[in-house]
Amino acid sequence: MAARFSRAELGAFSGAAVDDLIGRGLRLLFVGINPGLWTAAVNAHFARRGNRFWPALYAAGILPSLVDASTGMSDADRAMALDAGIGITNLVPSASARADELTAAQLDAGGRRLNDLVVARRPRVVAILGITAFRQAFGRRDVIVGRQSEPFGAAADYLGAELFVLANPSGLNAHETVATLAAAYREAAIAAGIVSPSV
Repeated sequence: MAARFSRAELGAFSGAAVDDLIGRGLRLLFVGINPGLWTAAVNAHFARRGNRFWPALYAAGILPSLVDASTGMSDADRAMALDAGIGITNLVPSASARADELTAAQLDAGGRRLNDLVVARRPRVVAILGITAFRQAFGRRDVIVGRQSEPFGAAADYLGAELFVLANPSGLNAHETVATLAAAYREAAIAAGIVSPSV
């Protein structure tokens, strides 16, 4: 049964965090901008109906079945994502109704937090889903969508992850479809060794 929340109930989750979905075999770390209120309410990433993240992962062949996170993630779906080497976190951990409510200070702090997380967990690929947020968090006004030339999270004993800056799957991003998102996410998954290139 679909979850239902009143506007007041959702508003109570403003500022709440959502647990990272990261396992031991992390190869591809997807990074959202920040959780929406619905996502915070059910403690599951990209949970609002109309978000194209999970349909895009399925369409790209990254996951073998479609996840419906709208009422929270089942143990089986969580295990499926982790077994595939997928991880999910957010640039800014605190929930808001819209990403454009975030402050420059929140994005700056989120960029430092993400760098530390990547150095600690060492994925092969980091895919940040939101070019405007990436530009603001890292001061990279020149970056364009796609695979980046420089690694992310390099440290003395870690060369860093290959970095992709890709479109956000929110339904508010009208320029993208499940098909276009799937193609971009598949490219990151190929780089991470999660799926094989098409013959």
